Amino acid sequence: MLEKTTRMNYLFDFYQQLLTEKQRSYMQFYYLEDYSLGEISEAFDVSRQAVYDNIKRTEAMLEEYEGKLLLYDRFQKRRQLLNQLKEAIHQGEDNVMQLIHAIENLD
Repeated sequence: MLEKTTRMNYLFDFYQQLLTEKQRSYMQFYYLEDYSLGEISEAFDVSRQAVYDNIKRTEAMLEEYEGKLLLYDRFQKRRQLLNQLKEAIHQGEDNVMQLIHAIENLD
């Protein structure tokens, strides 16, 4: 569950501008503020089921955006390559330029 929450938080960060105000609010309360479905439904005066359905649809939308735009995927790859680059520099390895070219070619 923690892995899904982390992923949704990243996807929300990358794609929140593509969501409606209501979708942003529900996702922020649920994933960032850790509100329960019941607390969100009370705050917006809607049913718990309506909140649940909206969050599930929004999660699917975020995954669809990621499937097309790959912003989170490239972010993870870039972070991994930067960590490898730091380690290579620290150990004086010869593949530093190779890692720099890999980072440059991500976009």
